[in-house]
Amino acid sequence: MSRPHAVLIPYPAQGHVTPLLNLAKVLHARGFYVTFVNSEYNHRRLLRSRGEDSLAGLDDFRFETIPDGLPPMENEDVTQDVPALCTSFATHGAALLRDLLARMIDDGRPPVSCVVTDGVMSFAVEVADERGVPALVFWTTSACGFMGYLHFFELIERGFVPLKGTTPWSMTVCD
Repeated sequence: MSRPHAVLIPYPAQGHVTPLLNLAKVLHARGFYVTFVNSEYNHRRLLRSRGEDSLAGLDDFRFETIPDGLPPMENEDVTQDVPALCTSFATHGAALLRDLLARMIDDGRPPVSCVVTDGVMSFAVEVADERGVPALVFWTTSACGFMGYLHFFELIERGFVPLKGTTPWSMTVCD
């Protein structure tokens, strides 16, 4: 029997990439063949920060890239336009992932056993389902953020949200 092969797909922002990369390392340590899917933009940033050879060396832990569909940026050390990134992946993400999975079948890797996707990259669940591969949604938010999402409607009902008499520009933030 071949080793299980997990494909991990984070939303391309640091707070999403880092937790999924940590999960990928745990799966790899447990014997999984891992394919970690980065946006081309984030992959270039990762290579610049860690060095060209930083991602080489493990045949069973591979990095793949998919285009983010945004125009090139002059300064690649800044965060991309988040709304545009969301729109781009919502529009093109499924087709890009289908193409990537098809290429992976042809290059001799073990068959994909599961897809682990960021909660924001929900198109990956549909693509995995089309291929008959189990999918898991991994929520990368902090415990505090998760509780905020969980109780959001209660916060509205109790009148805590939206904040009264303030705009985001006039709020005082504690250091």
